[in-house]
Amino acid sequence: MDDRLFQERYDTYRSAIEVYLDRLFQSKKMHVPWQDLYESMRYSLLSGGKRIRPVLTLECARLGGIRDWRLALPFACALELVHTYSLIHDDLPCMDNDDLRRGKPTNHVVFGETMATLAGDALQAEAYRLIAEAPKLTKTAKLDAVWSLAWASGANGMVAGQVLDLTDFGHDRETLTTLCDKKTCFMIKAAAEMGCAAANASREQTAALAQYASLLGLAFQIQDDLLDVIGDEATFGKPIGSDKDEGKTTFVDLLGTDGCRAEVARLTGEAIAALHDIADAAFLKELAQRLAGRSK
Repeated sequence: MDDRLFQERYDTYRSAIEVYLDRLFQSKKMHVPWQDLYESMRYSLLSGGKRIRPVLTLECARLGGIRDWRLALPFACALELVHTYSLIHDDLPCMDNDDLRRGKPTNHVVFGETMATLAGDALQAEAYRLIAEAPKLTKTAKLDAVWSLAWASGANGMVAGQVLDLTDFGHDRETLTTLCDKKTCFMIKAAAEMGCAAANASREQTAALAQYASLLGLAFQIQDDLLDVIGDEATFGKPIGSDKDEGKTTFVDLLGTDGCRAEVARLTGEAIAALHDIADAAFLKELAQRLAGRSK
């Protein structure tokens, strides 16, 4: 895909996402005694990031045949709320105890541990409200989106992955892949599924796009492990070497830096191959290539 066309579409999606998110939880307009909660929620929600997951939701909705991809914004942004809650909780002292996220102090550093915990709790609940209130989408679409998001983020998904991470579960390739599938890949897969749900896409389309997203997610995590070793802290937006400092096993430990690069390339190729029967998939193919070569 032409670089200009890719960037224009990505920027269009991202701009729509940022506008939608910025309209949420505006405490100054609410005049309630718990305004600090909304400020804490917005602090992390609007702290930047690539917005890969909601962009993927919107593009999958477009590919699935939705008449206007903007109708999928509530689903896309609901997923981003859950992703943001997970980052807030992941950074807490009782979890990874990180002080920096996307180049800024983490939520608990600014607002305290209690408020950060509650902000994460509220973001998770509000995500499902966004889905329930999504205009012009069917009840079936909303139910499918709720199922995908709950399954990906719950006790068998992202939360399970965090438990495995905290209990030092992954010491070989199979167990580390299981951990990463649950902690990272399931949510990226859900992004594709939720876009397909919004569009009432066919089972075949949904399966192909979900497979693409799963492979993309594992490549993304391995690239993250690689950047934690060779990345630039100012560019990466968080401390380099934090995994090693915490004694965690990563794909770099198992495969080495060259092996990680090869595995990212292999998974990226398989993700692109999964789009074989999806018409007009050039944007997703280019997205996979760009994520494989990212530096942050």
